[in-house]
Amino acid sequence: MAIGSLLLVVGKTHALQDPTRPPGPQTTVAKPAPERALALDSILFSKDRRVAVIEGEALREGQGFDNVRVIRIFANRVLVTDNGRERVLYLERLPQVRGTQ
Repeated sequence: MAIGSLLLVVGKTHALQDPTRPPGPQTTVAKPAPERALALDSILFSKDRRVAVIEGEALREGQGFDNVRVIRIFANRVLVTDNGRERVLYLERLPQVRGTQ
């Protein structure tokens, strides 16, 4: 009986996996989704109102769409989470316009 219970315990320990063991060839590791391009179209920033237009969507802090959520709006950038990852979006620089003489 002691041998039978020992075999049951040994059999159960084989079913457990060591979490510190590196993945073997039979284990597939999920690759993170590639970072998608998000266009920051404009920022409306004042002491009373902060709105960021991302991909044509006007959003305030805390709002979101398509797994993108606005965390904080600054005068020159917007902090968002995209599928759980934090990202900073910047406005694209406009081309310099030369004045006439």
